[in-house]
Amino acid sequence: MDIARYSIAKRTSVWVIICLLLLGGYLSYQQLGRFEDPEFVIRQAVVITPYPGATAKEVADEVTDVIESAVQALQEVKEVKSVSKQGMSEVTVEIDLQFARSKGELDQVWDKLRRKIGDAQRQLPKGAGPAIVNDDFSDVYALFYAVTGPGYSDKQLYDYVDFLSKELALVDGVAKTAIMANRQEEIYLEFSAERLAALGMNAQQIFSVLQKQNLVTVAGELPAGNMRLPVIPQSAVSSLDALKNLPLGLGNQGQILRLSDVANVVRGYKEPMSLMMTYNGESAIGLGISNISGGNVVNMGDAVKARLAELENQRPIGMELNVVSMQSDSVKASVANFVDNLIAAVVIVFVVLLLFMGVRSGVIIGFVLLLTVSGTLIIMLMDDIAMQRISLGALIIALGMLVDNAIVVTDGVLVKLQQGEEREKAISEVVNATVWPLLGGTVVGILAFSAIGLSPSDMGEYAGSLFWVILYSMLLSWVFSVTITPLLCHQFLQVKQQAAGQSEGKVLGAYRSMLMWVLGNRILTGLGLIGLLALALFGMRLVPPGFMPESQRPQFVVDVYLPQGTDINYTHTVVGRISDEVAKEAAVTGITSFTGGGGLRFMLTYSPEPRNPAYGQLLIDVDDYQNIAALVVKLQQQLSENYPDASIKVWKFMLGRGGGKKIEAGFSGPDPRVLRELAEQAKALMLQNPQLIAVQDDWRQQVPVLVPKYDQAVVQQLGLTSVELNQALTQMLSGTTIGSYREGDDLIPLVVRAPESERRFERAIESLQVYSPVAGRQVPLSEMTSDIAVEWQDAIVRRIDRQPTILVQADPAPGVLTNEAFNRVRPEIEAIALPPGYRLTWYGEYKASNDANEGLASSAPFGFAAMILAVVFMFNALRQPLVIWLTVPLAVIGVVVGLVLFNTAFEFMAILGFLSLIGMMVKNAIVLVDQADSDIRAGAAPLDGLVQASVSRARPVVLGALTTILGVAPLIMDPFFKSMAVTIMFGLLFATALTLIVIPLLYAALLRVPAPTR
Repeated sequence: MDIARYSIAKRTSVWVIICLLLLGGYLSYQQLGRFEDPEFVIRQAVVITPYPGATAKEVADEVTDVIESAVQALQEVKEVKSVSKQGMSEVTVEIDLQFARSKGELDQVWDKLRRKIGDAQRQLPKGAGPAIVNDDFSDVYALFYAVTGPGYSDKQLYDYVDFLSKELALVDGVAKTAIMANRQEEIYLEFSAERLAALGMNAQQIFSVLQKQNLVTVAGELPAGNMRLPVIPQSAVSSLDALKNLPLGLGNQGQILRLSDVANVVRGYKEPMSLMMTYNGESAIGLGISNISGGNVVNMGDAVKARLAELENQRPIGMELNVVSMQSDSVKASVANFVDNLIAAVVIVFVVLLLFMGVRSGVIIGFVLLLTVSGTLIIMLMDDIAMQRISLGALIIALGMLVDNAIVVTDGVLVKLQQGEEREKAISEVVNATVWPLLGGTVVGILAFSAIGLSPSDMGEYAGSLFWVILYSMLLSWVFSVTITPLLCHQFLQVKQQAAGQSEGKVLGAYRSMLMWVLGNRILTGLGLIGLLALALFGMRLVPPGFMPESQRPQFVVDVYLPQGTDINYTHTVVGRISDEVAKEAAVTGITSFTGGGGLRFMLTYSPEPRNPAYGQLLIDVDDYQNIAALVVKLQQQLSENYPDASIKVWKFMLGRGGGKKIEAGFSGPDPRVLRELAEQAKALMLQNPQLIAVQDDWRQQVPVLVPKYDQAVVQQLGLTSVELNQALTQMLSGTTIGSYREGDDLIPLVVRAPESERRFERAIESLQVYSPVAGRQVPLSEMTSDIAVEWQDAIVRRIDRQPTILVQADPAPGVLTNEAFNRVRPEIEAIALPPGYRLTWYGEYKASNDANEGLASSAPFGFAAMILAVVFMFNALRQPLVIWLTVPLAVIGVVVGLVLFNTAFEFMAILGFLSLIGMMVKNAIVLVDQADSDIRAGAAPLDGLVQASVSRARPVVLGALTTILGVAPLIMDPFFKSMAVTIMFGLLFATALTLIVIPLLYAALLRVPAPTR
């Protein structure tokens, strides 16, 4: 079938398709989802199981082990991590990517997990449970506000935030809302043991009345004629005053005793708080708003802002909604920046084409490029690929390659028309001659990116849209180059016929002369190229290593770790002092602080720190992200010196998946004591290294614990057990929830505790009195204890895949590369002698980088094999493909030069750039080698055919390379794509220049083309 003639004959239909493509591309652009980063599935769930009163070791042995055993029965499990704390077990389950590639498949796995955990509940010890599976903690709250209100109570502040939460949950595009750092109201009933004894009251009698006072119970129905009337008695407690006046029973003198007679009734807040939040020093409550999956976060953000404007008149005077993170605005700016880069790239490509191919040719190729981008946007909408950092970057990367096919066809038609051939015949011959080589080159170019598209790793999922966008766009470019380009050339291309014997121009003449010299001095040229390649390989040591680039987000973070066991109120005080110190910096515009844990997940790449009263975090806004680097260096040194008792880490956000400590050495083995000894040795080595900061281990410090030792014989003689004694201690020191008070739609816990004077007494435990049913009196706890010892216990016990594992953690100092610091400390730590049964495993960025590279390594061979086979099948030979693939190593020369000049790391995105560079080189080489074969088959002498093919294909090859180089140039300003852009630009610049020499040289050598006569 003659595709070109068919397209020309059906020109009306083709023009209708063109109009539909342009319209569809515009509409798709309007409807495509918009995100800052690609959406990816976090395949983790946490199984939380309370075990009140148990030590971390008891939790690990009696609860965590049971849960871990049930979890590992799932074949889909990739890794199981657990944290056993005093009274709480947390088991984190990670699912393997191959079993849950989509959210729907993952939900099925979570259903299986819940069934397994449900079955395991029966094996838990008494008092433990219930186990809860939390699989939505990874939700991203794209809009994150801090609500402040100086002068308002915490309850008033919460009521307003709760009102906003309910209203905004109804906004179109909102999936859910979340509130954090709100203080839980509680009503404290402070009973004095002495007072109860004096009044002749029994504590259990009081508790029974209080537990039942606000229960909603059935009171029956009364028949009334043809109706039945429900009987609903009025609640005995309708206000706090009514609660205080609640009758409890008769005293020892027959009087009616009310609650206020025997207890102090105090309305307050839960103590201590589990999480605190401030905004610029003011106490705050966080409000997070998440977007529906696949939705347009920009539209959702605009809708929320519009709804907030409508609710403005209901905002109490003095309360403020302060923005912590507004992803809709950052996405809008990010997408606008990418679109600007895209437009700049299109303009650059178009100008290059105009300069080198003339106005009509340039307009034709530029128009085909516009159609290709429009068609790609349509397919992106159909395939649910949103506009985000990766997909838009892929479009920019593909721009130069997208015009290659149209350039080859247009240039071929241009040459034939200049030679005087009939228009339709010339177009038909060019398309028929190039359709399959162009398809082969396009397929090879696509396969170069398949390593990332097929990578079975987290980074493969994160950057996978790069492959699919390039696949769709390049296939469309080929289709349009053999259908629409011929039509446009037929209707619009006008050229002057070239006079017979007209010279080919100075540039091509110089190239022809150089080529003849190279083919006559093959050994010398070959040695020169080998020398250049050797120098490039040697120069690789000058290229800094890396994993993922830093973000342009105008925020950075300060993590503060105080010794484990620190009271959250003291941690909050320290965090406040650090916040005041940081606020003095001129570039700082706002500070949000969290004490007791991290904030809501306001971006996919932010991982909130688990709850820990000894931890605080500052999220610091700056006026310009370029000021962050200097602030990180300054504050790291300043805060570390001013707060020597704290482990402080000042860090910037990174792009891509990640989070956590950069350097982690994991020691695994059966005995926690031995693990701590190994960890202390590793920490000592890290602390001696000036390149490392924030050295710690994830088990943290042991904490002092008061351990009353009961005299069991005395306890049993008094008719008591350890349970009653522990309950009495809990009630006195922390309080015991015995019921709830209903106020509107709120249920406020009723908490029984001892008065302040008894709780804060120096020997509170010894002075505690417990009622003995046998003795009929209150017995001091001191009579039932033989000793009260202080023991140092593990507050946290961590395991990975059921093996106790302690991670020794550190981060590189500001200005120090992770790889440099890691390579310096690694041999020292690996030299630590490990007892039998213990092992050392490296985690952190080393493991993340290896996992990502292993993902590429597992998929790249298939892509390369397909590329090689595609070239072999295309030429039906072995020597031509060998000519093409022997040029690939030359790409290293330009890549090394570019990375060294720009001081850019050869990181993950640079690896992708190198893979794509290979595809571009092979694509260009195919066109040249195919032309040489065609000319020689047409009867030209081998040398003449080779030289003429090289000269005739020089302009398309150079133009294709030039448009690609200049097309990706705007990406140099983007930190995420900088290394990829430098790799492609300099690699292709050098490779193209060398390819025009090396391809003819290798072709002549391998296919035995005779040297030119001197």
